[in-house]
Amino acid sequence: MGDVSERFWAKLPDGSRDALVDQLSQSELQSVLLDVTRERAAKVTPARLLQRWQQDRFVQPSTIDPRELVKTQQRLWELLPEKFDGVQLSPVTPLGTSSAIATINQHQVVSTIRGTEVASDPTNELAIEAAVRRRAGQDRVHLAACQRVVRAQPFDGPGVSAHFELFVLVSSARDTGSCRTEAELLIDHLSFWHAVLGDKAGLTFTAFTESALRDRIEDTVRPALGVAFTEDTERTKSASYYAGTALGIDRGGEGLGDGGFTTWTADLLGDAKERCLTSCISTERLTVIGA
Repeated sequence: MGDVSERFWAKLPDGSRDALVDQLSQSELQSVLLDVTRERAAKVTPARLLQRWQQDRFVQPSTIDPRELVKTQQRLWELLPEKFDGVQLSPVTPLGTSSAIATINQHQVVSTIRGTEVASDPTNELAIEAAVRRRAGQDRVHLAACQRVVRAQPFDGPGVSAHFELFVLVSSARDTGSCRTEAELLIDHLSFWHAVLGDKAGLTFTAFTESALRDRIEDTVRPALGVAFTEDTERTKSASYYAGTALGIDRGGEGLGDGGFTTWTADLLGDAKERCLTSCISTERLTVIGA
């Protein structure tokens, strides 16, 4: 805990933290927090509500024109190959979705009092759904979703909002050796992003860990794509987030999103042979630069 957190806990009776964290069941903790929230909500005045609406970055409306945004969404869904199943995700997901499988600091997520958290990354949620389908016996899973997310970390810059929309792909399949599965998943994802972004698509990869995938990129992935797939040797971002190889997605030099291989479905299923590829772009950014 930080100094600020310690100071807050010091205001409460000894043992309060341990009781709340470890001694109460989820339903008991939820009941306590609901009582506290109800009483605090009863003290909110219309004037205070208006003030919060104007000052709270989590609730302020986005500046994007929804009429233009929906056109981008429609185009993405129309271009999505049939092999990808569209998933309409809930705006909340189980508590720990981001921190348990993606090692994101929980402070960067908006947690609720009902054992859930507000969606912050649909790739995490789709990975869970992919694991469910893989466990049910589906041979190869390809999922897509378009979701508005909320991030708790501060963002700087004009027009930057704490909530924004992502269009994401997640694919999961069993390893067949020599990175052949990884190459096939890459072709599926990169071909879609090329179709979306056209010949100005900037698709890159960064190998944080060397593997046979480099050979498969050369002899399998690149020949199958109609656009350049170049190596970004300078990237260090997300080196601990992705497993081995990460992707970059831009259009005409304007960054739109990224992706990469993860261990998420392998961790969820307890099977190291599982392979999972994720990729995503900001639909709002794509709308601004022109879909």
